[in-house]
Amino acid sequence: MEKSAIFAGSFDPFTAGHEDIVRRGLTLFDRIVVGVGHNIKKKGFLTMENRVRLIRDAFRDEPRVSVEAYEGLTTDFCHRQGVRILLRGIRSVDDFEGDRTIDAINKRLDPTIETCYLLTSPTLGAISSAVVKELYLHRADIAPLLPAGIELEKYL
Repeated sequence: MEKSAIFAGSFDPFTAGHEDIVRRGLTLFDRIVVGVGHNIKKKGFLTMENRVRLIRDAFRDEPRVSVEAYEGLTTDFCHRQGVRILLRGIRSVDDFEGDRTIDAINKRLDPTIETCYLLTSPTLGAISSAVVKELYLHRADIAPLLPAGIELEKYL
């Protein structure tokens, strides 16, 4: 039986840290669906279409990764995809606390959905979408913070 997981987030933009979680997740799962969701708390930097395109480009040579945009609850997206495992990356204690709360709500919505946490690789722990956006807006070199070969300008 194929083991699949969903890696869900707003990914605005998708970073090298996100990519690392997916690639390491592929050692645990046969297939990963990257679910690009709409976060009502965040103002969009990239369009949903361009976020999906960026992530697909980052994994163009990896057939076990698919990318889908979704709106609404992540648990509903899990049902539509037929997947019961959420993959999450943890950079810090703050991330863990936030994700633990989300996991508790997800369990109330659907007790059959499990969450698998991977700690971010130490060299990538400081990377966040917010940091990438801030550095980009100040014209800093962000290439090391993005998946290899991804140029953010192509997706703006």
